[in-house]
This record gives sequence, structure tokens and C-alpha cells, in this order.
Amino acid sequence: MKPRDLLLALAVVVAWGVNFVVIEVGLEDFPPLLFSALRFFFAAVPAIFLLGRPRVAWRYVIAVGLALGVAKFGLLFIAMDRGVPAGLASLVLQSQVVFTVVFAIAVLRERPRPTQVAGITIACLGMVLIMLDRGLSAPLGALALVIAAGACWGVSNTITRHAKPQDTLRFMVWVSAVAVVPLLLLSLVTEGPRADVDALRGIDLTGIGALGFLAFVATLFGFGVWGYLLRQYDASTVAPFSLLVPVVGMGAAWLLRGEAIGIQQAVAAVLIIGGMACTVARRTPRATGSGEPLTPDLVGR
Repeated sequence: MKPRDLLLALAVVVAWGVNFVVIEVGLEDFPPLLFSALRFFFAAVPAIFLLGRPRVAWRYVIAVGLALGVAKFGLLFIAMDRGVPAGLASLVLQSQVVFTVVFAIAVLRERPRPTQVAGITIACLGMVLIMLDRGLSAPLGALALVIAAGACWGVSNTITRHAKPQDTLRFMVWVSAVAVVPLLLLSLVTEGPRADVDALRGIDLTGIGALGFLAFVATLFGFGVWGYLLRQYDASTVAPFSLLVPVVGMGAAWLLRGEAIGIQQAVAAVLIIGGMACTVARRTPRATGSGEPLTPDLVGR
């Protein structure tokens, strides 16, 4: 990888890792579903007029918009609003790797390698340690919502792999646009019009900054650069960088929010990240070929 592209990849990793701390800060000013809707509104509306129509079938755009934009991010924001710390959320959300591989096996009929099966097992052990850690401040129900968000992300990854969009940025902009209205409606029904109006009236520079970071840095910059890197290099070269996202997320939460990392949580982090590394490790292809290896989308954003 060229030095410039290496720096771009690391910049995306930092943006997506810090993203979890920014979500936690923004949730102090906004109800979770409204916050998620505003993030996608500002990411999508200016860009759709510049980029034009998506270059994949609308059914894929709508399906990923609902699975990723509405379900995954809605559940994640609600879970963090209910007490899941930023660093822990960045780690547990990577359960999406396990779900992506399992769904690809079940739906796309892809064949897992032994290292992927081992990686899933190791990562699941890490998840069990997280769930059994009674010293965590986050309630187990909220942690379960993060895992459910990971499952929804796995669904969206499987749909995206089937759709094979040529332009990742354009695809994600339209996916963001699809998510805006359902999230707003869910916010009005579950969080209430008064809470939404009060949040918008009381918006301050911190809230504006959080929205700007999520919309323009984490979404447009992150997806745009990631799509560029995937067009320039093999997925096996780019995907492992996303393994650093929970590391940055936990580090940023410790540095900026004072989030403690206990021994059991640290061991769980090693198991989860190690297991994810096994799922993206590739062997040298044989001349006979036995099918394309699984390469789940590991973007932790």
C-alpha cells in the first residue's frame, strides 16, 4: 500500500473509532433515534444532488437502508443511550463479523475455511466473557441491543455483498437517505414530538459538532475513502485495518471519557479482535480454486 493510502486508511480507522465517543457526547443533547435520523439527513441530503442516482437496484438500497441505517444504528444509539459505554460498544458491535460469516454461509452458500470457524469460536468466547462480566456498568439488556445491532449489520453486509455496488460512497449516501424518514417516524412515536422539538430548540455547539462529525467525517469521508481503498487494493489488504477500530474506540473512550478497562474486559477484547483477525486471514489461492473465500465487511463505524 502506498504511504498516502496507508495514512488514509489510518485516518478512517481513527475517525470510526472516535465516532463512538462522539455518539456518546451527542446523546447528551438528542434522543437516540432523532440523533441517528439527523446524522443521516445531513450526510445524505447535500450529497444526493451532487452524486446522482445509485448504480444498483433500488431494492438493495432500500433493504440496506432499513437493515443498516434504521435497525443497526437505531439499536446502537438506543443501547448507548441506555448505558453502554463508547469503548465497550465499539468492541461488542464487532459481533457483526460473526453474523456476516454465518449469514454468508446460510444465504450465499459460501464455504468457511477452518480458520474462519476457529475465529468465530474465539470471538464468541470473548462475547461470553463480556456478558458474564458483572463489573460492567452497562445493563445486559442494553448489551443485547448492541449484539442485535451487530446482527442487523451482518444482514446488511450480506445484502451489500449480493448487490456489489460499484460506487461505495454513492451507495451509502442513498442508503443514508432511505433511513431518514423511518427514523424520524420512529422517533416521533417512541420518543415523542416534545422531546424532539426540545432537543432541536436547545441545540448548542457541542450538538452541532457531534452531528457534523458523524455526517461528514464518519459517514462521507469514512465511506468515501474506504470505497476508494477497496477499489485500489484487494479486500484482504484493506479489511484488516478495521480490526483497529475497536482498539481506537476503547482508547478514545479511556482518554476522552475516562472509561475504565478491567482485566476481564481486556481479555475479552483480545479474544474478539483475535477471532476477527482469523476471519479475514487469507491463505494463498490454489491453482484449482475452491470458491471465493469469505471476506466480511469489518468496518466498525
